[in-house]
Amino acid sequence: MKPLIIFALIYFSVSATLMAQQPIKIASVGNSITQGPGQTHEDSYPMQLQVMLGDNYLVQNFGVSGRTLLKKGDFPYWNEPEMERVKDFQPDILLVKLGTNDSKPQNWQYKDEFKQDYLDLIKEFKGSLSETGRIIILIPVPVTEDNFGIRESVMVEEMRPILLQIIEESSLEMIDLYTPLQGRGDLLPDGVHPNKEGLGIMAKTVYDYLTKK
Repeated sequence: MKPLIIFALIYFSVSATLMAQQPIKIASVGNSITQGPGQTHEDSYPMQLQVMLGDNYLVQNFGVSGRTLLKKGDFPYWNEPEMERVKDFQPDILLVKLGTNDSKPQNWQYKDEFKQDYLDLIKEFKGSLSETGRIIILIPVPVTEDNFGIRESVMVEEMRPILLQIIEESSLEMIDLYTPLQGRGDLLPDGVHPNKEGLGIMAKTVYDYLTKK
């Protein structure tokens, strides 16, 4: 066999092996419920998801406490360095779980801009995804007791219909994190933030969806 042919076979074999070893990159965008006890803390839902998915995946937590989807919110996610970090990460799968803090009165006064701001966020991130990248909208977990200005009625009666419109009109995927924790106030000690077990349920719900797809 000619040396050139041997070299070509080795090259393509090594290239195929390296490609097969590249993990699927998942970026988790969100607020304090995504951030959890810390972006790299083992109890956060993205880090629990990492353990469940194993070495074939690389999950990174880009959650920032208190942040809103609304550009005119009190603490917009748009202004955070995580926006650029997500783009630099170039994820294969983008999980977006924002909206809880938008239900606060000072933020929801701009509710008429929520849909367009969400669409703008999706457009902003789309360019950084891989060629086969996926964006998945996560329906926020329930609020079992209004706290910190966060209001369950706003999230369920006003925000959720808007999210469903966005998902349908943009042909995006959806994972429902509301139903698995509905009626589980024991897992949300302050009515808003899931404890370790609640975050684990979130991770398992996302895991089941991703592995079944």
